[in-house]
Amino acid sequence: MTLAPTRRTLLGGAALLVASPALLRAQTRTLNLYSSRHYDTDEALYSDFTKQTGITINRVEAGEDPLLARMQSEGANSPADVLITVDAGRIERASSLGLLQPFASEALASRIPANLRDPDGHWFGFSTRARVIFVAKDKVPEGAIRSYEDLADPKWKGKVLTRSSTNVYSQSMTGAMLAALGPEKTEEWARGIVANLARPPRGGDTDQLRAAAAGEGDIAVSNTYYFGRLTVSNRPEDRAVVEKLRIVFPNQGDRGTHVNISAAGIARHAKNLDSARAFLEYLATPSAQRYFAFGNHEYPVVAGVEPPPHVAAWGTFKVDPLNARVFARNNAEALKIMDRAGWK
Repeated sequence: MTLAPTRRTLLGGAALLVASPALLRAQTRTLNLYSSRHYDTDEALYSDFTKQTGITINRVEAGEDPLLARMQSEGANSPADVLITVDAGRIERASSLGLLQPFASEALASRIPANLRDPDGHWFGFSTRARVIFVAKDKVPEGAIRSYEDLADPKWKGKVLTRSSTNVYSQSMTGAMLAALGPEKTEEWARGIVANLARPPRGGDTDQLRAAAAGEGDIAVSNTYYFGRLTVSNRPEDRAVVEKLRIVFPNQGDRGTHVNISAAGIARHAKNLDSARAFLEYLATPSAQRYFAFGNHEYPVVAGVEPPPHVAAWGTFKVDPLNARVFARNNAEALKIMDRAGWK
């Protein structure tokens, strides 16, 4: 367990302007946070929450599967108040296992778009990352690839780089395709991707970007925030990768680009309910949204909060309005489809 002893008195003035009633009720309380977000920059996010509310955060950090297994084994004795994780597939799995409880919040309902939260209130998305296509500037002409469907075009045989089907990002993207195309066309699409692979899937998103820049393939699938990390890196080799690639936001002529979320929900057996509710509402305040955006190159979900300049420079894009719960619930079927297609 990582302890973050940040108990402070509530700030006045500016802090009170963004503090909801739940935030104010939760002064001097404790929050036990189970987190699979592994970003060092989140330290500032948690510190700011403590600064505004006086609530001490006790963190348990681990991978998604170990955290869910722990919550299951702890049962009603679990100290967890809030679970925060990445990818709708993971937070929805926690919900389906009965590990979360619903939370009705006017603040969250008004600030977070409906497609980025569970319709039943078990979880809420607090930042987004678009799963997009990056192409080698000197190999793929402008406009030559415009959609996820284009990844399966035979003309890109031996050119596509992507993660394994066992990765939840791949499953959620395919789950969104399943919602758009249906099972038969989605499997045909997955087979087309397999036929076009430049190499067997391996590594993370950054590995796909590096491979495309190095000429191992011409087209890489990646979440935007990985490219953001390379963009601000001080390492010449990272900046060289950025210089060689161009970002493509897919399906701008129809349904829009698939986006995924970082999300949180209140644990079913939360003992510190006021603190848990305050924390979720805090995550939708402008200050917290800026920490998400500037700390990890993610897109804010609250209107009026701008992304960092280097992220904004990629341009605006149309987002697929599909509710995140839909593609999350499609993950299991998506994996079966990918397995049948030979996407390992």
